[in-house]
Amino acid sequence: MKYGEKEIVEFDIDRDLEIWPNKNKKDYIIKITLPEFVCLCPRSGYPDFATVYIEYTPDEFVVELKAIKLYINSFLYRHISHEDSVNEIYDTLYSKLKPKWLKIFADFNPRGNVHTTIEIDSDKIKKC
Repeated sequence: MKYGEKEIVEFDIDRDLEIWPNKNKKDYIIKITLPEFVCLCPRSGYPDFATVYIEYTPDEFVVELKAIKLYINSFLYRHISHEDSVNEIYDTLYSKLKPKWLKIFADFNPRGNVHTTIEIDSDKIKKC
């Protein structure tokens, strides 16, 4: 196994999702585009490809970019639906970063004549 594959397979969200203190007190938006998201369909095992867009206004923490890349790449070998993968990414980042605002948008490539987009925006969901 090559070192990159090993990093992806052994990625542990609690150990490896590195977050840094946000040294800036003003509000600003961080935008991250991840154009090579891949997961496996839980029914067929076929790969699903997407571009994942992450936008957030940090509070006390920001995510380190290599760590977010490895986290997103860790879905490569997982059988998970479009909906579950986007919800997991949102929940993970929201719980780890505790941002002032977070939006995840995933644009999945068409497969079998079906095109799916999924968006979760912390300003638009009901707080429980």
